[in-house]
Amino acid sequence: MRLPNTAHTSRPWRIHELTRDFRLEDVWALPTPGGPDDFPRLVQLMVSGVPSQGPSGAARTLWAIRWKVGELLGWDVPDAGLGSRVPTLRDRLPVDLRSAPSGPDHDRLPFSSLYLLGDEWATEIANRTVHGVMHIGWVPDGAVGGYRGQLAVLVKPNRLLGTVYMAAIRPFRRLIVYPPMLGRIGQKWRALAADPTLAHAEAGSLGLEHERRDKGQVSSRPRL
Repeated sequence: MRLPNTAHTSRPWRIHELTRDFRLEDVWALPTPGGPDDFPRLVQLMVSGVPSQGPSGAARTLWAIRWKVGELLGWDVPDAGLGSRVPTLRDRLPVDLRSAPSGPDHDRLPFSSLYLLGDEWATEIANRTVHGVMHIGWVPDGAVGGYRGQLAVLVKPNRLLGTVYMAAIRPFRRLIVYPPMLGRIGQKWRALAADPTLAHAEAGSLGLEHERRDKGQVSSRPRL
C-alpha cells in the first residue's frame, strides 16, 4: 500500500541527514508484520530479491525493456555510476554511521549499501538518469507490540534527462512494478516466518544484536 510522504518524513530516520537535496518519490507499507526484533530478517529478504525475476510478466517485461534501453543509450555504464558521475553518499556519513555496519550487498542487485542500523537500512544507486536511495525502515504498525517494514524511494534526477525519465516511468512503477513486487515480498516473508531456524540464521548473518530503545523503537549494536 502506498503511503503519504509524511509516513517517512515524520520519522527520525538518519537518512534525512544525507538526502536534503533528494526528492521523496514514494513511500510504501510492506506486508511484513513482525515483532521488534525482526528487522534483520526483512533486510535479508530484500537482499535475496531480484525485481526483474518477479512473478509478474508485465513487470519482467518492463525491466527487460529498461535494461535494453539502458544498454543502448549507455545509461548504466560504470562512468555513469557511483564514484564517477556522482560521489557516493558514504562521503556524507557522520562519524557514528561510518563506524556502523554498512549493510549487505548482493551482486544481483544494482544497489550499494550505505549503513545498517537496528531499524533502518539505506542503499544507493546511480546511473545516467538518477542518483537514487532505497530506504527500508521498521515501524510500529498499530498493533500491540507489532511492527512492519516501510520502503521509501528518494531520487535526485540528472538534469532534464532524469526529470523526464522519472516522470515517464512513474505510472508504470506505481501500477505495474510495485504491486506485484510487494505481493512477492509478502509471500517470501510468510515463508521465512514459517521456518524460525532459517529466520534466526539470516538474522545472525547480518551481525546485529538487538535491544529495545526507551521509547519502544528498535536499536542495534554491531558485533565487533
